[in-house]
Amino acid sequence: MSYVQNTDRDRKEMLGYIGVSSFDELIEPVARELRVKGDLKLGLPMSEAEVVSHCAALARRNSPASEMASFLGAGIYDRYIPATVRYVLSRSEFYTSYTPYQAEVSQGTLQAIYEYQTMITRLTAMDAANASMYDAATSLAESLLMACAIKRTDRVLVPAALSQRIRRVLESYSAGRHITIESIPWKDDGTVDLDEAERLLSEKAAAVILAQPNYFGLLEDASAVSSLAHGKGALLIALVDPVSLALVAPPGEYEADIAVGEGQSLGIPQSFGGPLLGFMATRKEYIRKCPGRLISATVDSEGKRGYVMTLQTREQHIRREKATSNICTNEGLCALAAAVYLSTMGDDGFREVALQSAAKSHRLYEMLSGLPGVTLPFGKQFFQEFVVRFDGPASRFLSRAKKSGILGGVSLEDDFPELGKGAVLVAVTEKRSLAELELFRDIAAGKEVRV
Repeated sequence: MSYVQNTDRDRKEMLGYIGVSSFDELIEPVARELRVKGDLKLGLPMSEAEVVSHCAALARRNSPASEMASFLGAGIYDRYIPATVRYVLSRSEFYTSYTPYQAEVSQGTLQAIYEYQTMITRLTAMDAANASMYDAATSLAESLLMACAIKRTDRVLVPAALSQRIRRVLESYSAGRHITIESIPWKDDGTVDLDEAERLLSEKAAAVILAQPNYFGLLEDASAVSSLAHGKGALLIALVDPVSLALVAPPGEYEADIAVGEGQSLGIPQSFGGPLLGFMATRKEYIRKCPGRLISATVDSEGKRGYVMTLQTREQHIRREKATSNICTNEGLCALAAAVYLSTMGDDGFREVALQSAAKSHRLYEMLSGLPGVTLPFGKQFFQEFVVRFDGPASRFLSRAKKSGILGGVSLEDDFPELGKGAVLVAVTEKRSLAELELFRDIAAGKEVRV
């Protein structure tokens, strides 16, 4: 329990600094009918020890996701985070740092961002990466604006099998720029319909967005989509899961022009859905169109190694009409978490995370195959996540699972009604045990289970 002193003198100083004489004057803009009248009903006064005990009792009424077997995914995953990540992040020189406006005096922060950028470029096989994106959705939206600026056109093709939350962010970003977003439908196997993509590309487009794996967890034919996009003069933007890149071809290998994704899997807790970490990497020729900041390594006049902020394509630093973005912060602490996570895991450890996620998800897929009342609508070409359809509404299965200590997945009923009422997106990470997979199977089979 933290303790912050707040004496009458402190309050008086704060009110004086604000320029009001009392608390009532401070909240004067709040309508009187909305103010609490009298005292809050807090009961009798308690000692500090009693307050701690009372709050702990209230907290125990929650059901934290950390105490359940989570099969939730859809972009945010339950992964093991090595203790070194929290330790390094808690150091005051990092924890209290803010955006390095006086960049060159923040050498430690700049080096951390530089290391992070380097790791992202290795992961994606791209030329350069920034460290300024809030999450995958805004990364993708910024890449969309970037592509339209490069190609000087305002039409973008996105897969219909895209997270609807991300789709809404794209639409919000595009509305003010009058950018048209069109969907490429999926085939019966859940992957992009290339014939439809080719038809849509008969009209000029700035970019084609490829989700790899797609929202249903399925692996796309990335090379085919890349060839199609480039053949029609459009850029290819790859939305990728970073962990999958330990097993599948990175965007640079199939000549993506921009690669974006969600870095939460790289040492950042699920929390309540944030803070997250978007990442963005691009090819060398498009660096000057990349939003946010890029940090580079150099040497000073004495030949000593140093780090500098080299590119900031935001409106405060260049003419507004030339700016490609107004991103003016960085994700320093989250980027540092990703860098520490990746360096702690190493190449072999990171690949092991991907292998276990893939193997365990396919093990559960096989366990569910053939169960009465369970349908697996798509094929086996997936990474860590797949769609399962139950007889009856998804909420019924998810409710039964939760009572047994399992977060059973993400319902697709509202976002993709064409998949049926019982459709659920199930993710299996390296953290799931065989016993938890068997428990999931038994619940799916309608068995009575004991917790």
